[in-house]
Amino acid sequence: MELGISSFTYGWNVGVAGSMPEKPMDETDLVRQTLDFGLACLQIGDNLPIHTFDEDRKNNFRSLIKQNGIRLEIGAKNLSPENLKQYIDLCVFFDSPLLRFVIDDDDYQPNTYNIIALIKDILPELVEKNIVLGIENHDRFEAQQLAYIMNAVGHRNVGICLDCVNSIGAGEGLAYVASILAPYTVNLHIKDFKISRLPHKMGFTVQGEICGKGMTDLPWLLETVKRGGSCKSAVLEQWVPPEVPLGVPPGDNIAATCRKEREWAEQGVAYIKSLMQ
Repeated sequence: MELGISSFTYGWNVGVAGSMPEKPMDETDLVRQTLDFGLACLQIGDNLPIHTFDEDRKNNFRSLIKQNGIRLEIGAKNLSPENLKQYIDLCVFFDSPLLRFVIDDDDYQPNTYNIIALIKDILPELVEKNIVLGIENHDRFEAQQLAYIMNAVGHRNVGICLDCVNSIGAGEGLAYVASILAPYTVNLHIKDFKISRLPHKMGFTVQGEICGKGMTDLPWLLETVKRGGSCKSAVLEQWVPPEVPLGVPPGDNIAATCRKEREWAEQGVAYIKSLMQ
């Protein structure tokens, strides 16, 4: 299992709509950071959508990846036939072995049977082009539903991108989700978090935490996924709480949040390396 970083390791630094840093990180910065960490795996997600790159930008990025021997993994959202075909072509262009997809978008929530039909239709192309499609557990779908999709497709070129925290949105904890989805996992999103009771005691908040200092039992998770036998990569993602409420004071908060995010990434990568070595 190869360790890497993601464009979602640096969500604030890449930029969030309405809260862009003065100098957003781009794909070149992410390659540089990957190398600085001594890593060789980079996943570019839908916060830096590759399909929006012009031809020069795509060509330059491909050259940079090849020159530095980096395993590039491509991520997208909205698992429609058009998007899936577009991103398979991008995987071929960049020689990306993994295509991670979030099924839903704001105005697109296909049902289980449509997803299965879509994946079965495209499966011969995935096999021919030696691309593994990783479906991310992302809020709406419960673990059993995702396992049903995997079993219905039934092919090694389709698996699960297992995120440590997303399934909380479906009311499911990591231990339960991993017990079901680990055998199908082809890519792991390492993310730490904490759950805190609100001051008035009526409810909880879920927040990101520095990897290794939160509630994710990463040693157990790595061993569980490893036993599944299909996971080729693990990338660090982060949910870094803003330093102060966004926009107060203007311009100051995002710079501080970006600094914190970079510090968390350094600590997180060091922690994961200590476990994987």
